[in-house]
Amino acid sequence: MNRLAGKRTGFSLGSTVQANTKGIWMWCVPYPDRKDQTLVLLDTEGLGDVDKGDTQNDTWIFALAVLLSSTLVYNSMGTIDQNAMDQLHYVTELTERIKAKYLRFFPSFAWALRDFTLQLELNGRPITEDEYLENALKLKKGDSPDVRLFNLPRKCIRFFFPTRKCFIFDRPTSRKNLHRLEQMEERELEPDFVEQADRFCNYIFWTSKEKTLPGGHVVTGHLLAKLVETYVETISSGKVPCMESAVLALAKMENAAAVEEALARYGGLMGQRLCLPTESVPELLGVHAECEKEALQVFMARAFKDDAQRFQVKLMAEAALQQFLESKEAVGRAILQSDTALSEKEKQMEEAQEQAVAAQREKEVLRQRGAELEQKMQDKQRSYEENIQQLKVKMEQDREQLLEEQKKMMDSRLGEQEALLREGFQKEAKRMQEEVQRLREQSASVKEPSWMEKAMDGLLTVGSLFLPGIAGKAVGLISNLFRRL
Repeated sequence: MNRLAGKRTGFSLGSTVQANTKGIWMWCVPYPDRKDQTLVLLDTEGLGDVDKGDTQNDTWIFALAVLLSSTLVYNSMGTIDQNAMDQLHYVTELTERIKAKYLRFFPSFAWALRDFTLQLELNGRPITEDEYLENALKLKKGDSPDVRLFNLPRKCIRFFFPTRKCFIFDRPTSRKNLHRLEQMEERELEPDFVEQADRFCNYIFWTSKEKTLPGGHVVTGHLLAKLVETYVETISSGKVPCMESAVLALAKMENAAAVEEALARYGGLMGQRLCLPTESVPELLGVHAECEKEALQVFMARAFKDDAQRFQVKLMAEAALQQFLESKEAVGRAILQSDTALSEKEKQMEEAQEQAVAAQREKEVLRQRGAELEQKMQDKQRSYEENIQQLKVKMEQDREQLLEEQKKMMDSRLGEQEALLREGFQKEAKRMQEEVQRLREQSASVKEPSWMEKAMDGLLTVGSLFLPGIAGKAVGLISNLFRRL
């Protein structure tokens, strides 16, 4: 973990029989060669510590690590034997500890075997580390209690972690130097260990994916913090954390924040680009359209799982424009108050001029009202079409990502099915085939043209209500506020 962070010290190594790490320690460093990304390292306390005497604590820490990670590294000593599998019994309880439909969002799995001393050979031929792991995960035939106990952790690893990797490590230095490992320079370590550690780090750096939520939304630091809070609160209350429920709660919070951020961007842009008082309604609406488009882009970049477009609809009403104009009324009132500085004579002349043009102005107002209403209707149509267009782009991106995720999962499950068939486990292979078929059906439905319409149903429904019902508001908003300014 320290080498992943690019440091010699940081996470405590623990050179005595007493465990050092308690709970989960976090370290955030810039991700190597990935601009604007952060590598978040989570170091859990050692599982199976005899001093704790509480296996439930270990089980929850393991479940939490699975929920929060995109790559899970399981670190053990020696070889993969039955004892090592027994120590990994936490994986068999994942179905009881985590409610999740989206197994494709489980992390990839890397088994790190420290102080490995055996030769990598099988049946007289050399094998790779990965082949060694897959051979250790082979199932036994039979239905006796012993066979079921033997197969259970292996089945769970194969089911929950379709992407698997294995690394072996020699001892980094002699036993007498282990207590000062943090002070040792790299040149003092065993060359084989250094080479193995470099291979491991490069694999983690290049293959680890961004942590994403169902729907492909990338987890930011802010969202990760909220995920931790949500899961820990759920576990502490005695309930089973549900990935879908947590994601929906995060989406509601994040989408509300996306609306606020978009409205703030809109107000800021309007203040920069619009000089009041302006000459005409078309000029006002033109600036409004530009600012609304950019604000909508801000919303789309942050929002996720707004399946009914409830939050996007909040950006389609004229509330933002109304709030902006009303905030500028103070400017108008300040200008009117400055009239007291004019001389009485100037005021009288001004009043006379106003009376002279009053009749003409009244006629002009009536003409403008019709024109403004038409312009406002056109602006509403433009706004609606802009929302539809940006939503189409986002939904198409979501569709492509979903199909890519499902293809990866299908490929993985097909490979697992073939392996089970080779090993003679027809029942398990059939179960895997059923899951592949479900994924195929889901992919087929996503590819259908109607998928886009269903996904956009919220805006399509709102559109029928949104465009016809603005006449009264348009006259009140534009005619009154705009003319006063």
